[in-house]
Amino acid sequence: MHQFTIKDLETLSGIKAHTLRIWEQRYDFIKPNRSFTNIRYYSSEELKTILNIALLNKYGFKISHINKMSADDINEKILSLNQQDAQQEMIVNELVKHMIDMNIEAFEKTLTNCIISKGIERTITQIIFNYMEKIGVLWLTNHINPAQEHLVTNIIRQKLIVGIEGITTHLKVNKTVLLFLPESEYHELGLLFMYYLLKNRGIQVIYLGCNVPLADVGYVVKIKKPDYLYCHITRPGTSFSFDKFMLNLSKNLADTPCVISGLLTHTYEKKILAPIVFKRNITEVMDFISNL
Repeated sequence: MHQFTIKDLETLSGIKAHTLRIWEQRYDFIKPNRSFTNIRYYSSEELKTILNIALLNKYGFKISHINKMSADDINEKILSLNQQDAQQEMIVNELVKHMIDMNIEAFEKTLTNCIISKGIERTITQIIFNYMEKIGVLWLTNHINPAQEHLVTNIIRQKLIVGIEGITTHLKVNKTVLLFLPESEYHELGLLFMYYLLKNRGIQVIYLGCNVPLADVGYVVKIKKPDYLYCHITRPGTSFSFDKFMLNLSKNLADTPCVISGLLTHTYEKKILAPIVFKRNITEVMDFISNL
């Protein structure tokens, strides 16, 4: 059985920990266990319950009414939500639940149906990106088993590669972006998202992939002279120093602007050295692409 902290529930559901504690006191749908040091922890079933309840509450259902519903009633109400945002969140929550259960067939089916109905780009920007934002924090805190991570990321990776290979566009933008991940960073999905989005808009892409020494990046930059460097950093190895990486970028590749996105940019509070720019969410990423 998986064990999640109240902070994990807050991250995945969007409900503040303070509110979750109030719900525990007043209602019956959430009953955490306690460790021998008296710290709350929650099972995977409780996490899935909170995801459902948080979704209904966000879209107009009172908690006191939800508390009286059966599990079947809650599922029925979720399926009846018509708002586009609600439907997107419902799909993201389904992916989270399938990952927790390691129900890989259901995970892939949900993702495939989404691509069929929305197309690959809208699936990336509306579903996959939000899903990755939610569970990325759990990866950072090791509250997801690596086996779960490998299974779901490989499915998403396959879908993205098929989407990239299938792009045909008459657009042509006279810009080149070099995509890479620094040494000890192997989480490639964010970079593949960018590959798809850039290629689909006619922007030239040089894709170096993951775990690339900065000296190798510099070698390619010297020969190919891209307009931008881009990396999406999620969870590099323990030997990785974000400060050192950015310092080396600004010293050795100062003539080429470098855009960095990913989880590490969300909490970084030090001064950002030129020519580095952070893009902390999908809106900022899309604005960057639109302005190329």
